[in-house]
Amino acid sequence: MINLEQIYKDNKALLEGHFLLSSGKHSKYYLQSAKVLEDPKTAELLAKELAKKIKQSNLDVELVCSPALGGILAGYELARALGVRFIFAERVDKKMTIRRGFEIEPKQKVLICEDIITTGGSALEAADVIEKLGGEIVGFAAIANRGFCSITGSGKEQKKECKLPKNLPFFALGDFEFEIYDQDNCPMCKEGSTKAVKPGSRGN
Repeated sequence: MINLEQIYKDNKALLEGHFLLSSGKHSKYYLQSAKVLEDPKTAELLAKELAKKIKQSNLDVELVCSPALGGILAGYELARALGVRFIFAERVDKKMTIRRGFEIEPKQKVLICEDIITTGGSALEAADVIEKLGGEIVGFAAIANRGFCSITGSGKEQKKECKLPKNLPFFALGDFEFEIYDQDNCPMCKEGSTKAVKPGSRGN
């Protein structure tokens, strides 16, 4: 059993400060998964652990798709661990799309994979594109979960902010439950000493 939090700490990927998340919310903490996944051995280890959970569920997966940019490394390694093909979705003029010659077969069983799931908004956008192209979404996966969505089998209740469908499984290696604030209620903003920064794949 891996210690996900320790892996993030060891890779200096659990940051503390004043951060703007891709969901638009603010947090004192930020998970910089790119720092974890830049080591191929660590990426492979995490993907194999995640694949083990998916295989144990007997979920039939034929293709893994990740939203660019943050989910690409996690999704590719997961697809490799599962022995299936990998593609990614990307934004063009702020709209998620599938391009670069990637193809989806009719009714192909697709798993959406992210590095981190906060509310699941980007994952859901990618899922919508896949469904419009004829694919079938069979579940969602992520290396880490911020605690809004409920990992399958965890027994935790899904919070109202989670956008992932309740009828599909969600696999992740662990929860990082940090306080997350709307901008109007952010204590760091009220202090006025720092400005929220966005160290993720969108923004900077």
